[in-house]
Amino acid sequence: MPPPYLSFEELLQRVDQPFQSAFNQLLVEHGALFRSARGSSYNHQAWVGGYADHILEVLNAAVVLYDTLGQLRPLPFSLSDALVVLFVHDLEKPWAYEEVGGAWRRREGLKANAHDFRLGRLAEAGITLPSALERAVFFVEGEGNHYTNRSRAMSPLAAFCHMCDVTSARLWHDHPMERDDPWVGAGRSHVEPVVSTDDGGDPGS
Repeated sequence: MPPPYLSFEELLQRVDQPFQSAFNQLLVEHGALFRSARGSSYNHQAWVGGYADHILEVLNAAVVLYDTLGQLRPLPFSLSDALVVLFVHDLEKPWAYEEVGGAWRRREGLKANAHDFRLGRLAEAGITLPSALERAVFFVEGEGNHYTNRSRAMSPLAAFCHMCDVTSARLWHDHPMERDDPWVGAGRSHVEPVVSTDDGGDPGS
C-alpha cells in the first residue's frame, strides 16, 4: 500500500526538540509569508505557495526514503536530523524573490548570503544547529565549488537530503498538482502552524 502524504503537523511530530518548537514558532511568526512564497523563480514549485509545497514534498520524500533505505542498510543519522536539515535548507526563500518588470528574480544580496540568512532566522527562534546538521544544510544542493577528488564535502546526511531535494526540485518540479495528485493526500499550499498564537490573531501577522 502506498505511504500516506503526511501533513506538516504529522511531520513535525517526528522532529526532536528543541527544533520542533522552534520550527513551529517560525511558522506562527511568518505563516502568511511562508504560505505565499514561491519555491523558485522558474525551475521548481514556481507558483504562489510553492515554497510551502516544496518543503512538504521534501519532508515527505525523506520519510519514504528513510524507511526504504533503512531497510537495506542502517543509516548513520536519524529521521529527525534529516527533517531538520530539509526544513532549514531553503529557509531564505520566503524573503528571496522580487518581481521586476513582470518577472520574478532572486534578490542578489540574499542569494550570496543565503546560508547565513538561514542561520540568522534560526537564531531568532533560539536555535543554533549542531555542526553536523549545519554542514549538511550547507551542502543540501550539492558540493559545487567545494568538490574535490581528495575528500567528500557532503556527509551521508547531506547526501540523503540532497536526494530528497532533487526529487522535488527536478523529478517532481511541478508537483504537488493543484488537484487529483497521484500521491493521495498531496495538494498545494496547505502548510499551517501546529499551534495558534495565544491572542487568536493571524499567525502570519
